[in-house]
Amino acid sequence: MSEHIGAASDTLTIEGLSGGYDRFDVIHDIAFRVGAGEAVALLGPNGAGKTTVLRAIMGLLPRRRGRIEIEGSDIAGLPTRRIARGLVGLVPEGRRLFTGQSVEDNLRLGGMHVRRDTARTQELLQSVFDLFPVVERYRAREATALSGGEQQMVAIGRMMMSDPALMLLDEPSLGLAPLAIQDLTKALQRLRGQNRSILLVEQRVDMALEVCDRVYVLSEGRIVDEGRAADIGAEGRALIDAYLG
Repeated sequence: MSEHIGAASDTLTIEGLSGGYDRFDVIHDIAFRVGAGEAVALLGPNGAGKTTVLRAIMGLLPRRRGRIEIEGSDIAGLPTRRIARGLVGLVPEGRRLFTGQSVEDNLRLGGMHVRRDTARTQELLQSVFDLFPVVERYRAREATALSGGEQQMVAIGRMMMSDPALMLLDEPSLGLAPLAIQDLTKALQRLRGQNRSILLVEQRVDMALEVCDRVYVLSEGRIVDEGRAADIGAEGRALIDAYLG
């Protein structure tokens, strides 16, 4: 695994971030980056603090110390509703689709801040349908009636509708069948090919290495290793698996 890798232009920069719940810190002095158009994985065992990092980025967790920048601007003091309006989009663990709503309604709810711009809304909808043809085919169906893999496509599409500078995905493969994971991996590779900036929290090392340019390993709330996905061979995979337990 390599030393810290710098870049001239970053979509996300986190420096010295610490935070948690009540009086207790869960993450300690976190520092990492996601370059413009780069896909980065944040790996670690359950309880390592991965979701806490995502919550901090989204403004759902008070920051005790440190900076969180999107395209050079500190967002740590912004309310979540402002962060979600084109700065950062989140696909949460478990998808959390709106029940009783159609696929298309779920998508449109993701783009509420552009709803008055009909042309832009249609453009964003088409980008989702181009990535996930099955979502267009089932656009009139109730979203929660779809299969797990199809629901995950809707959840990613809903996030895409906010047209965020940074896309966060929290354990997107969780609970999916192997074929659905293959489809998801291909979709994320296509997103990466569109020059989107992605931060992927994932337990599946194989999937993360197929999708991402670089990986960070989080253990007990601290970054303990990092490296380029293309440079991680069998020894590196074994090391990551050891951290994952």
